[in-house]
Amino acid sequence: MNDKKYKVVSLFAGAGGMDLGFKNAGFDIVWANDFNQYAVETYKHNFGSDHVVLGDITQVPSSDIPDGVDVVIGGFPCQGFSVANTRRNMEDKRNFLYLELLRVVRDKQPKFFVAENVKGLLSMGKGQVIELIKSDFEKIGYKVDYKVLNSADYGVPQARERVIIMGNRLGLENVFPVETHGPAIQEDETGQVEADLFKEAETQKNLIPYITVEEAIGHLSDVRTRNEPFVFNGQTIFNHVAAENVSDKFWGRKHKVNQEEVCDYLKYWREKAMISVKKIDEHFGYRHTAGHWFRKDNKSGSIPKPEDWWVLKKLLKFDDTFDKQVTEFIEKEIKFEQSLRITNWDRPSDTITASQPEIHVNKKRRLSVRECAILQSFPNDFEFLGSMNAMYTQVGNAVPVLLAEKIGLCVRDSILQHMHKAKEDANELLVVNS
Repeated sequence: MNDKKYKVVSLFAGAGGMDLGFKNAGFDIVWANDFNQYAVETYKHNFGSDHVVLGDITQVPSSDIPDGVDVVIGGFPCQGFSVANTRRNMEDKRNFLYLELLRVVRDKQPKFFVAENVKGLLSMGKGQVIELIKSDFEKIGYKVDYKVLNSADYGVPQARERVIIMGNRLGLENVFPVETHGPAIQEDETGQVEADLFKEAETQKNLIPYITVEEAIGHLSDVRTRNEPFVFNGQTIFNHVAAENVSDKFWGRKHKVNQEEVCDYLKYWREKAMISVKKIDEHFGYRHTAGHWFRKDNKSGSIPKPEDWWVLKKLLKFDDTFDKQVTEFIEKEIKFEQSLRITNWDRPSDTITASQPEIHVNKKRRLSVRECAILQSFPNDFEFLGSMNAMYTQVGNAVPVLLAEKIGLCVRDSILQHMHKAKEDANELLVVNS
């Protein structure tokens, strides 16, 4: 057995979900980077501080990154790609941070690279973006494939679909992990699988049933949340803190507002005032935000908040046409909002997000940071640092540890097989030439 620990460079590492998965798969993380201070503090706390660098990767020269690495990994930021972001477009600079991954791969020439992103990447630009990314890596000598993986299929108690982009310069097939889990087979009263489920049952019969939310976090349901770590069933539990905002009311506009009409209206008055979008952004201290007030293409426009509306009115000197519609608010009941979604209990959870966690089934609080971390397959002894919201963000942005581990094992096996074959070929050549 080869115990060699292949070296990994990790970009956009966040709190280290993907890194921990690759570490568990037998890799040595020799350098990591992220620009979020809280995430880096968490990373240092759990991995050590000698190899993680806080900073903007666009400002880090390749010469500062170790040479001789075997794998480069990175979940480049997905805000610009997410299907939840209806404003995503080719002009969003975050959409091109994969070029930093490309740069490091080009300069360091690892055997493999693995990138992770949201499923929405595949539909962006009607498929042009993913093909552009694939083509760019192929141009620097890598065989590239991508596949949508659902974490629940690999033993993670969460239905989280993500695109995994894998490439290698060894001339190998890119191997993705084999599914191990699937829906439980339902039987009727006679103990027989229902006829219309027969085909699915035949497909799923060798799979382990999905891990449910109850199986994963049920043990913490009645455990009081607290800031300090505590011992429970022989294990130290960290970060069992939770938001308690489970209200079903919010402040919303009193009157119906037509976004397109308001955007057209504001655009007219902006042009009449002869003030550029850039100047308005600067006036408000925003970056690429105010511009959405003057557009309606692709439903990407937005309506200013009341406080912004009144400042904008002084600036553009528009009339009172939409004042009431835009600025009068009343208390409303929340319906069908994700912010009021109660988590599943008898199946894998929905995707853990970086913002508002789901409400616990007890309806007294939201899922705790630790419960979200468990649903992301982080171990109990992995401690997150920062404010509660910062911790929720770190957990939600992470790659599930178990999924990353299974991807890492595929990469490691491929490298080992390649090295073994290369050694055999060299021995054969030696015999022939002797």
